[in-house]
Amino acid sequence: MTFYQSTVADDLCAVNQLILDNLKSDVALVGNVGNYIIDAGGKRLRPILVLLSALANNYKGKNHLKVAAVIEFIHTATLLHDDVVDLSQLRRGRQTANAVWGNAPSVLVGDFLYSRAFQMLVDIADMDVMGTMADATNVISEGEVQQLANAGNADLEEQTYLEVIYRKTAKLFEAGCECGAIIADGDRAAMANYGKYLGMAFQIADDVLDLKGDVEVTGKNIGDDLAEGKMTLPVIYARDNADIESQKLLREAFKLKSSEKFDQVLEIVTNSGGLEYSQKKAQENSNLAKKSIQSLKDSDQKEVLLALADFAITRNA
Repeated sequence: MTFYQSTVADDLCAVNQLILDNLKSDVALVGNVGNYIIDAGGKRLRPILVLLSALANNYKGKNHLKVAAVIEFIHTATLLHDDVVDLSQLRRGRQTANAVWGNAPSVLVGDFLYSRAFQMLVDIADMDVMGTMADATNVISEGEVQQLANAGNADLEEQTYLEVIYRKTAKLFEAGCECGAIIADGDRAAMANYGKYLGMAFQIADDVLDLKGDVEVTGKNIGDDLAEGKMTLPVIYARDNADIESQKLLREAFKLKSSEKFDQVLEIVTNSGGLEYSQKKAQENSNLAKKSIQSLKDSDQKEVLLALADFAITRNA
């Protein structure tokens, strides 16, 4: 159990039970696919952020458990859809749901999880929470479309990349942290900013790991972004700062959406300083996340939130 899981261990156990209870369906395939991807584990980072945000703002009720489960359902739905769009075969160290059952069941069970999440939001009966989650889900969908539209675009600018990762990743971090503060009647702006910057740091670090991580540790195939034609920050920096021949190779590799030249791409990115630049940007966002919650009253939960900002950029998976 990680340091951030152990801090909210009892609440996290209750959230996991809520997730299992709400996966039940009269349609067996729904439960099979849903349980398969939920059982794969993962960090449970997003629901944990909801718990930490609520508790750091002195929340005493139980609705934070439901909001945490909602966040995990929405996150899981995006994973199911992502893996279909990206034709992914490996996640969290084992076959993706679409590799096991096919694309259609994965998409439809993702839809089930989205709708179940909003059923649970109705049960919570907080319009601010529901509005925040509805907006977040819409923004995430926009990010998916924006990323798909730019697949194979070797001219992608850094600003567009940052917009995509905000929508696809950081927005759900932001929404989870903000919802924790909403139900606690706490500092919404502080927690939303914390979640946003943490999510940005987390995704930039993830894109570095896609180039230099260990598949045995990350549970994902290294070089997937190249195979999917996704221009990430390390490569964007290399494209703009490497020599002409190297720039040409990078452009061709991403236009072809092939990982055959992965070793050459990694060498160019490394030699151009793309990894160091990206790690620096991740650190900047980590620092902004920590700065966002300086005004929070000191607590065990605040300490974990601060530590998570460091963990987001130092992890190896």
